[in-house]
Amino acid sequence: MKKIAVIPARYAATRFPGKLMQQLGDKTVIRMTYENVVATNLFDDVFVVTDSDLIFEEIVSHNGKAIMSIKDHETGSDRIAEAIQNIECDIILNVQGDEPFVNEKALADILTSFEGEMGKTVDVATLKETISESEDINNPNFVKVVTDINDFALYFSRSPIPFARETNFVPDYYRHLGIYAFRKEALLKFSTLNMRQNEKAEKLEQLRYLEYGMKIKVIETQSIGVGIDTPEDLERAKKYLSNIVK
Repeated sequence: MKKIAVIPARYAATRFPGKLMQQLGDKTVIRMTYENVVATNLFDDVFVVTDSDLIFEEIVSHNGKAIMSIKDHETGSDRIAEAIQNIECDIILNVQGDEPFVNEKALADILTSFEGEMGKTVDVATLKETISESEDINNPNFVKVVTDINDFALYFSRSPIPFARETNFVPDYYRHLGIYAFRKEALLKFSTLNMRQNEKAEKLEQLRYLEYGMKIKVIETQSIGVGIDTPEDLERAKKYLSNIVK
């Protein structure tokens, strides 16, 4: 199977505009994300897909590969689908541009989801990590996921799920990490489908796959660092980086 990685990168993020061009150590957030994905050596090619001239120049000026979006898109999946239509590949791995601390093991684990007999049933694969702090569980910027017995996604939500009705039972909670791998045909199908109620309400594009009956495999992983959704997250990421480079 031919595997590529694509990093969708919008400049005008709703909660933190321009976050991908913020400085993190001696690199921008988007450059660090791109170079960390390339360094895994898991892919035949790696691209940033963007609607921003600034982000495009940031990548290509440092010898990276970038593609400019032709159309406006509501989701990262739509942006990637446009970019890869004419690229020969079987599996496309989508790393969010605001997840700069991706690591080789996490990405390799996602890719292995497509192997074997059960792998033939997988349309999309993604990651989760356990969370236990009440602040994280109730944080709408930390998307939660629940899965079935075979680790296929049942639902994703910004709300705490599952809801603990009985006070004497504390369920396990998992944060969804915004890294996906798609079969090419599943991604292209996604781009032709209309947004439905759950996706509109939660503003979570992965719900479109579930609402149309596609199967998402969810793999538990250890923390991959700090995702950057807000200015406060950027400060956390700077502290995290300073600790891992000591």
